[in-house]
Amino acid sequence: MLELKEGIFMDHQTSGGRFFTVTLLNIIITLFELIGGLLSGSLALLSDAFHNFGDAFSVILSYVANRIGKRSPNAANTYGYRRIEILTALLNSVLLIAVSIFLLVEAIRRLIHPQNVAGGIMFWVAIISFLANTLATLLLNRDSKHNLNIRATYLHLLSDALASIGVIISASLIFFFKANWIDPLMTLLVSGYIIYESLPIVRQTFVILMEGAPEIDFKQVEHDLLQIPHVKGVHHCHAWQIDENQIVVSLHLNLEDLPLSQTEKIYAQVEKILKTKYQIAHVTIQAECDRGKGEKLFLTGQADHQ
Repeated sequence: MLELKEGIFMDHQTSGGRFFTVTLLNIIITLFELIGGLLSGSLALLSDAFHNFGDAFSVILSYVANRIGKRSPNAANTYGYRRIEILTALLNSVLLIAVSIFLLVEAIRRLIHPQNVAGGIMFWVAIISFLANTLATLLLNRDSKHNLNIRATYLHLLSDALASIGVIISASLIFFFKANWIDPLMTLLVSGYIIYESLPIVRQTFVILMEGAPEIDFKQVEHDLLQIPHVKGVHHCHAWQIDENQIVVSLHLNLEDLPLSQTEKIYAQVEKILKTKYQIAHVTIQAECDRGKGEKLFLTGQADHQ
């Protein structure tokens, strides 16, 4: 069995300075909104304060995971430590959903039993919180496109920025029209949106941790490899992801009875196709003549082993 060298992987680094700034902003916003929420009686402000407290925890967790994830592979962890970021993304998303469900229940209770809210205090606290949340969101915007861990944290921050907009609108309506029911209604809308945005991250991280196959047209992969001269069959394929950016594949090739020097040239062609066309970072190939010939591309059941 010959193992091909690992493909080039572009690592998008996030500076510790930005993580520190975002954490500090969230701690300040949490204290500010907590005081403002208690003084005004606004559930929307209090929910935003809880979200920001969760954000501070999320950012710290993400930073630690990001640092651990950059460690090089070693004898104990031959694929490196990138899975720690997937675990953190899952944890952050689940916590965010749990807090949102709690706030949904509380908002429904407030709709049934409305409470008076001081719109003026609520408005100015929300304005300042929105500016701080927007700055924190912008600091992580670029890296959120390439990293599930940072994206989960980014969604925490984005949800708070959106919540602040909702609080500003709610405060204006409450101040001018005494519509206190707007406060829990906005909490319902924002919490529902957060759950909607978090569920895909939970699903994607779960698929990666369960070593589910990436979304690749494997029938086309098989077709492409069979076009290589001397390749007579492809079977026993396994594909999984180390993280959201690195795909790993192992497969068996049925080849004509060739010298090893010629077999290596075929390996190079296989590597080029998989890495350039399908962005597969790491490939392991086992060459065979007749063994396994005619078997399916994937082992799908007990019958395939017989």
